Amino acid sequence: MFKHIVLYKLKDSDTRQKIALKSKFMSMDGKIPEIISIEVGINELSLARNYDVSLFITFKTQQDFYNYKENDFHKTVSSYVHEVITSSVSVDYSI
Repeated sequence: MFKHIVLYKLKDSDTRQKIALKSKFMSMDGKIPEIISIEVGINELSLARNYDVSLFITFKTQQDFYNYKENDFHKTVSSYVHEVITSSVSVDYSI
């Protein structure tokens, strides 16, 4: 299994924006065949170091992750994400 985890800081971190981003991420579920599982979390604490939204995706292989990155539906979601975030950090690893 291959895990892709990303944390996002939003330009506007009000609850509506967080929910909109979560909805956009969850729209990939069932539309991108390489995704085994997807989980999106919305931060509940107001600490300076916290990010606003987290994305956890599981793939069978690292190659499936690369295929996901090239998927047209993913590219549409990614374009939206880059419009609403200020920064992100990620980690990708095999288990």
